Amino acid sequence: MDLKYLNTFKTIVEEGGFAKAADKLNYTQSTITFQIGQLEQELCAQLFEKIGRRMVLTKAGEQLVPYVDDVLASVNKMRCFENDLTECRGDLQIGIAESQLCYQMPSILRQFHQQAPKARLFLRSMNCYDIRDELINGTLDLGVFYQNVGGFGSNLTTYSLGDYPVLLVASPQIKERYPDFITADQQLSVSFIINEQNCIFRQIFEQYLREKSIRLDHTIELWSIPTIKNLVKSNVGISFLPKFTVQEELDRGELVEIPTDLKNPQISAVCGHHKNKWISPLMQAFIDLCVKTK
Repeated sequence: MDLKYLNTFKTIVEEGGFAKAADKLNYTQSTITFQIGQLEQELCAQLFEKIGRRMVLTKAGEQLVPYVDDVLASVNKMRCFENDLTECRGDLQIGIAESQLCYQMPSILRQFHQQAPKARLFLRSMNCYDIRDELINGTLDLGVFYQNVGGFGSNLTTYSLGDYPVLLVASPQIKERYPDFITADQQLSVSFIINEQNCIFRQIFEQYLREKSIRLDHTIELWSIPTIKNLVKSNVGISFLPKFTVQEELDRGELVEIPTDLKNPQISAVCGHHKNKWISPLMQAFIDLCVKTK
């Protein structure tokens, strides 16, 4: 039985369809269909059936999932059997919060590739809630996220990467026009520029605004912190960001902090994995680098 077929089967299940699996594996859809057909012939069982416009697992397909997971996990362990990390082969699926990926991870990723040049990292910039959920359901090997999301109880093993202050920032010109974010019951004609709704630091500041009954003009929602910073520097609005993401701009005077009544606002970064996950040498190396450089 060709391991490629098992990997294709697993990817279809994880991605939710043939087309998405083809995109992830860089195959044509006809290749995906052929491989599943070959696997079904070898197993003498239909694994997927078409319901409406979707391909879904049959009962046999559902029963096959844990066996495929076990086989591919065992293969991954064998690839990491080599004691020399430079010879260790294998893949790691890692979800990383965008702020961490942009500003904290580059040196760690560089060191990891130096230590394990034959390993492959599949990195995804993700919302912290999605990282938590995918770690719990096993579709990610590791996650670097903010534990403020909560909701994982004893399902995950996490390693502290540090606590980071979060600041309300603006250009000097905007601060001069809107210096007061402490007085309650205000309507301020300034835009709030921030990540999507499930962003942890956005949630902290919006809760503060609600408690203070401070109303802003409107919210500009973006996924890119560098873009957010550029708009804030250009006097388009204010933002509430981890200090490490704006330290250079603060040092140069391009951005300034606006005081608030928030008591020591901070977020706590962690590296985590499912508590039952086998810790391969590659995973351990990545965890060690994250903890070492916190």
